[in-house]
Amino acid sequence: MRLGTPLTPTVRAMILAAGRGERMRPLTDHQPKPLLEVRGKPLIQWPLEALLRAGLTDIVINTAWLGEQIEERFGSLARLDSERATLRYSAEERDFGYALETAGGIARALPLLASRENDVFWVVAGDVFTPELTFSREVAERFAASGKLAHLWLVPNPAHNAKGDFAIDQDGLALNEAPEGGTRYTFSAIALYRRQLFEPPWCTILPGNPQGTAAPLAPLLRSAIEAGHVSAELYTGPWTDVGTPERLAQLNAGAS
Repeated sequence: MRLGTPLTPTVRAMILAAGRGERMRPLTDHQPKPLLEVRGKPLIQWPLEALLRAGLTDIVINTAWLGEQIEERFGSLARLDSERATLRYSAEERDFGYALETAGGIARALPLLASRENDVFWVVAGDVFTPELTFSREVAERFAASGKLAHLWLVPNPAHNAKGDFAIDQDGLALNEAPEGGTRYTFSAIALYRRQLFEPPWCTILPGNPQGTAAPLAPLLRSAIEAGHVSAELYTGPWTDVGTPERLAQLNAGAS
């Protein structure tokens, strides 16, 4: 994943930031999870800075619980590390009164993320800590040329997800189940997607999700994986799902 060449500005990206953060309570009772600080920065700022370093300047953030605090903090123009990006928000709580889950949220933001001519985009969760994460033009171009619907980054299984989510075959295809003697890994919540994954026949949500359908991502991915339309690779850099106050405290104490 660390290939060095920045992506073109025409490729867009989405940061997922709509979760309630129930397991982080009481820390998230009055502050959205993406604004909790990790090593001196809001958690969401880490992927935002990584996107800016890669030259991505058109970024969508979906919000729900206390999402107005995220908009107030970053506004419509982010200036970080002497780079700047236009930020647009898909405010699910304001529009519908609830979060749309991952597939529903991406489908809602799809008109802001992709077009028929430019149908590839990045998605990264705003609540995973990946300080060495980079995005590259070569990876996106390779994915675009592959014709696949998604490319997933998997990570070695943390203790809280010991059974993993997906496997990878010798040709780099994602598998729902590991072959005999193989290993399933954990989905990092970092991926490249093609617009078509969130349209029929894979996704039945109406374009732009005007009705506010809440839908998880896993069933879409598993269907596309079963059909052989998803690739994957293993990411071995630092990665933490900041899902509990204990994990947050460990990160801020210097543990990876």
